[in-house]
Amino acid sequence: MPRNVRQKKRAERRVQGATTAAADETANGSKKLINAELDEQAMGDGHGNEMNSNANSNTNGNGNDSSKDQDGHGHNDQQKSSGNGNGNGNGNGNGNGNGSNTNNNNSNNNNNNNIGPASSSSSSSTTNVMHTKKPKASRADPILASLSKNALRMSDVQLLHGPHWLNDAILNFYFAYLEEIKYKSNTDFLFVTPEMSQCMLYMDDKELHGLLVSQHQVLRKPFLFIAVNDSQSRERGGAHWSLVVASRPDKSFFHFDSYGGSNTSSSLELVNNIKDVLDMQHARFRGMRCLQQSNDYDCGIHVICMADQITDYVNRYDSVDGVQPLHQDVIKAKRNQLIKLVTTLGQHI
Repeated sequence: MPRNVRQKKRAERRVQGATTAAADETANGSKKLINAELDEQAMGDGHGNEMNSNANSNTNGNGNDSSKDQDGHGHNDQQKSSGNGNGNGNGNGNGNGNGSNTNNNNSNNNNNNNIGPASSSSSSSTTNVMHTKKPKASRADPILASLSKNALRMSDVQLLHGPHWLNDAILNFYFAYLEEIKYKSNTDFLFVTPEMSQCMLYMDDKELHGLLVSQHQVLRKPFLFIAVNDSQSRERGGAHWSLVVASRPDKSFFHFDSYGGSNTSSSLELVNNIKDVLDMQHARFRGMRCLQQSNDYDCGIHVICMADQITDYVNRYDSVDGVQPLHQDVIKAKRNQLIKLVTTLGQHI
């Protein structure tokens, strides 16, 4: 082979070798740089994970980063999550450090549940978060129907939709309806609401006279319809309703109890307290036969239905004596009738 040809080939091999060496050096340098960056991230410096960590300027004395999400607003922004300078960082930049998934998951849960203010402790490697339960917003309870003396709210009317006891508000409202609308022109009737009868049980003669005689002209009323509760205090309460009808023409206090006469003692106590003021000292107390309730929550419905039936009977015969017991179908239909009545009176159920 000619010398010049051999020299040319050696020169080409030298150039090729130099090119290969340069490429290897470049590759090794890049590998070292990548490894150095990974090592720095593994130490928690976080320069390669700025989008998922906040460890660049908020690190405290122990290497724990205070979270920007601890302002009490409950944000869960990964860009603001706290880093951890104790080796809980991650070389892949996803916020879950090698061997420290539990700590990071707990940190994320704290951010998700954080509602109240948070505090950071310089003597601990984890962030302490104060959890406070946000109070529930109160639901509106609008008035659905009202009369001059009483009103019904949504929560009251909801009792009519299911197997629930009727509260004072419903009985008060219905007795007000009988007085102000259905029998407005009938001056012979006085309807005593449960609220009023509960007060009457504890009044003395002077107070009773002011309430019944001066205010309601009871001496001019032949018939009083009184809803009685078995509560043993001045406060609202008790567990059973019954109906007392004071009838001057019959010279009697008629007691209608749908639960085996369980409210007899409370009714008799009320009668004894008011009979002198009513000028009915010699009237008899008479327990009347009536339809018995088939459950333990319909006593209020029975009182309302009996008040309807007896007022209708008295309006025709001017006497309570001889009124017949209710039919069960009347009781079953009454709740829906009451809902329709409230709808008619209120027009915005």
